[in-house]
Amino acid sequence: MIFDSASLRLRGEKNLTKAYLYPVKILFSHSYFMRFDPKQWELGQPYPPLGTILAAAVLREAGHEVQLFDSQFSHSADEVIPFLEKFQPDVFVVYDDGFNYLTKMCLTNMREAAFRMQKLAKEHGCKVIVNSSDSTDHFEKYLDHGADVVIKGEAEMALLELVNQLRDNAWSPAIVHGIAWRENATTSETSRRNVMKELDTLPMAAWDLVEMDRYRSIWIEKNGYFTLNVATTRGCPFKCNWCAKPIYGNRYNSRSVDHVVDELIFLKEKYNYDYIWFCDDIFGLKPDWVVEFANRVEQKKFKLRYKIQSRADLLVQENYIAALARSGCDYVWMGAESGSQKILDAMDKGTTIAQIRTSNTLLKKHGVKTAFFLQFGYPGENSEDIRKTIELLNECMPDDIGISVSYPLPGTVFYENVKAELAQKQNWTDSDDLHLMFENTYSAEYYKQLHRFVHKHYRKKQGVESLKKLFSKPHRFKQKDIRRVSSLAYYYPTVWMEKKKLNKLEHAG
Repeated sequence: MIFDSASLRLRGEKNLTKAYLYPVKILFSHSYFMRFDPKQWELGQPYPPLGTILAAAVLREAGHEVQLFDSQFSHSADEVIPFLEKFQPDVFVVYDDGFNYLTKMCLTNMREAAFRMQKLAKEHGCKVIVNSSDSTDHFEKYLDHGADVVIKGEAEMALLELVNQLRDNAWSPAIVHGIAWRENATTSETSRRNVMKELDTLPMAAWDLVEMDRYRSIWIEKNGYFTLNVATTRGCPFKCNWCAKPIYGNRYNSRSVDHVVDELIFLKEKYNYDYIWFCDDIFGLKPDWVVEFANRVEQKKFKLRYKIQSRADLLVQENYIAALARSGCDYVWMGAESGSQKILDAMDKGTTIAQIRTSNTLLKKHGVKTAFFLQFGYPGENSEDIRKTIELLNECMPDDIGISVSYPLPGTVFYENVKAELAQKQNWTDSDDLHLMFENTYSAEYYKQLHRFVHKHYRKKQGVESLKKLFSKPHRFKQKDIRRVSSLAYYYPTVWMEKKKLNKLEHAG
């Protein structure tokens, strides 16, 4: 039986005044289909949709009935159909994991999948509610494709209010902060909702909704170990002008140390992970929190290995790094971005080349591996800036690198500066697209070739360093060093050929 504009089914109940007695049935999903992203599928490092299952836990704690269609491993958006038919939800929620940086990229493969799921849910009589970085930036498009409401920014409380309205047969979206909706062909928005400060009041994520064996098997097959993701904070207060923060914003709020450690222990006992990815934009912004975390891990005699994201200016504090190492930090991914101070300043990065060097040295001193995020193609970058970035890479030789091409995201200063140059293509299809979408010093083909060259140059350099180790420190020579040395026969001629292609594109530009 369907009634009122909310399309809420009472599942046979004739007395509408008793609608509030019945929990709303909510099918959660998200729009990240790992198979649609060949680079990530080959890498084989899937993380459960943490933001999605946290929202599901909030709704379940409020008495509603929830289920998850985890699209992570699906071949098609149509795989949601059996869930819609069997569960018969009142509400279908596309709720992207805001802790996963891949969802911030607004990949068109994923957008089309979200539109398809919305259509299917509407055909099954569901109210459709959407929350993601892309829908926050482009809510009109999602409303055009059948969404009843788009929640902009942090979404748990707005979603709870909307679902409670459906439960009570009192649909009034205009009183819910932080949403956009359409009524009689007119789009309306309410004022932005303040972000949550007391994160400890949230329940633990609904980990039980996740088919954990599927995640474990892929991790073991591709990597030889099993990793889970945990967030200790929300938001980032820094002002890098290319970095979008559509969900959690520039406020920085953290969970308590005990709240985090209790979840880590629970997950270890329940799922026996080998490794943790702390998926915060910035882990441990406050050094005192990190010291307390290290103390608590030691007090609990809890063995932990984890990786984080951080900034060079935070990592020049040796007591901070010592606490990271003491608590089990294995890898730090640092937003180095460029070896040119000119480019860092243009990005409003707020860090220096000297800080990158110092933090890299201190991390290695304390036995913590380093990894650099590098970005090419920022407006104004020239051959000298590129050369400086490669020189910094050669000097620091981090344990890993991630390279991207500058990607304008809505809501950023960078986007506003280049949006007049953006053509029809304004989003990448997948994370390996790497198409430069605005005019710059060199062509889009040049930057794709630069990406290939730097990766191969770095791998060759790793092989050379391992060869040096064989003669200088043979007692520290490991299996990975054998692989790297043996790869030199491939990388020496390959790097030469890739450099030749790069030079040709540079001169053509």
